[in-house]
Amino acid sequence: MIKNLLYVLNLKRKETYKAILWELVHAIFLAAPIGFLLLILQDLFLPAPHPAKLWTYVGLMIGLLVLQLFVAVRSVIASNGMTYAVSTDLRIRLGNQLQRLSMGTFKQRDPGDLAAVLLQDVANFELIFGHTVGNITAALFSMLVLSGFLFITDWRLAIVLLAALPLVWLMVRLAAHLLTKQGKKHVAARNATSARFLEYVSGIRTIKSFGMTGKRFSSLEKALNDFRRASIRTEAIPGPFVLLATVVLEVCFLLMLWLGIHFFAQGTLAIPVLIAFLLMGYRLYDPIKIMLVDFALLRYMNISLGRVLELLQTPRQGAGKNLQPSHYDICFHDVSFGYHPERKVLDKVSFQIPEHRMTALVGPSGSGKTTITSLIARFWDVDEGRIEIGGIAIQDMKPTTVYSLISEVFQEVYLFDDTIYNNIKYGKPEATEAEIIAAAERACVLDFAWEMPGGLHSAVGENGNKLSGGQKQRISIARALLKDAPIVLLDEATASLDPENEIYIQQAIQELVKDKTVIVIAHKLATVRKADQLLVLQEGQIVERGSHGELMALGGLYRRLYDIQQQAGGWKLGKKALPEP
Repeated sequence: MIKNLLYVLNLKRKETYKAILWELVHAIFLAAPIGFLLLILQDLFLPAPHPAKLWTYVGLMIGLLVLQLFVAVRSVIASNGMTYAVSTDLRIRLGNQLQRLSMGTFKQRDPGDLAAVLLQDVANFELIFGHTVGNITAALFSMLVLSGFLFITDWRLAIVLLAALPLVWLMVRLAAHLLTKQGKKHVAARNATSARFLEYVSGIRTIKSFGMTGKRFSSLEKALNDFRRASIRTEAIPGPFVLLATVVLEVCFLLMLWLGIHFFAQGTLAIPVLIAFLLMGYRLYDPIKIMLVDFALLRYMNISLGRVLELLQTPRQGAGKNLQPSHYDICFHDVSFGYHPERKVLDKVSFQIPEHRMTALVGPSGSGKTTITSLIARFWDVDEGRIEIGGIAIQDMKPTTVYSLISEVFQEVYLFDDTIYNNIKYGKPEATEAEIIAAAERACVLDFAWEMPGGLHSAVGENGNKLSGGQKQRISIARALLKDAPIVLLDEATASLDPENEIYIQQAIQELVKDKTVIVIAHKLATVRKADQLLVLQEGQIVERGSHGELMALGGLYRRLYDIQQQAGGWKLGKKALPEP
């Protein structure tokens, strides 16, 4: 835990030093009155106590109390200020880290787990560190000071009291080992519960339609029960060790008391010293008891910190150099790629996409069409081979440069819970209002936006749930038009639209692809007959390439797929005629 804390606290070194200094000063003021109590006890047992000296001690203790209140306030402000500053920096660093990770990272990890790191794990650190670690730091320092007082007073009894510490440490280490394993299971159960709950809310329409609400949605019920059991175990594991450690502390204190009485009976221990140990000796264990009470919280904080650091240290995509291509043809050179090591989606694929031309990717589902567009956009990096834009390998460019060259319009459109205007503006944050309106007009967005109460400033709802699929698609195209990138990726942009909306979308796409390098994925082969080049994929390989006419004449896979679609276009659903009686 110390290693993780040092790494995190280094984010705000100045604030950390300031907070530690105030905690130490606070600890000194907490421990100082104990010393004055010892002095008062010694003076009271003198043959002729000095009242003036006693009142001086009392006055100093009152003054220390006033100063202690001031120092305590400053300590709390400094500690919490440092904690929240570190938490803020952690969240910002995590956000920056996420945008530098490849899409493969998000595919391999549950989105709910990543969200839990940013929200719950950082919050755990913030809560526990801000309210627990400072108290423990002050308590440990007070214990050190008090141990010094007791050693000076009588080293024999002090050693008996401190003999409990190694035994307690061994119990804490054993509990820490067991709790670390269980804590990871508890975090996994917590994240699984969050993921299943989000799944339940997101899929509530399907769940209701199939009558799977409540306990019938078994995956959520199982996740909740697993989380309950993991939470109970996490609380129960340190319990016996904490109780046993407390017993050890009590036994050592009683042993000190027995020896003190024995030494007093032998005449080797003065009564003021014995009373001092009775009053102060039990206070020596207070910091340990605080640590035992907060032990589970501290271990949980360490697990959360470990998860934060794991995400911060996840390998990023290559940073690349500040290179800008002068032209925008795209070349694949023996590219191989797989989402999993044991299966390749693309295997030694090579082709060229000419600048200012349209290239269509066609073929059966799972043949690698979407993977090719994802690799061009550098959502993933290739396993083998090389992808070039304008003769420059995309791995050699900065990811931000690659992203700036590409606009995407996909079948599944994501809109932010904002206005139409601001969703279009995502394409170019510095765009003027006139540019945004012009992009909206070219994408046929104004046709429906002006009919809404707020016009372009109407809210679209979460993921555009207040709009139809065609309206969302037009906003997506307006966003791409505003970005005006030289390369356009289209992935089944009109596949699920009704004929009326499809006409609007086709008009908007025609505006979008003017003078661009266009890569389009289409299952409706009739929509890409005029493409300059068609690449036919099957099982991760390009099996045919050429124009529509050339591929039809070839009579291979493309011809077969095209003929099947033409035949399917005449299919109708109807009732089978019954024979007359």
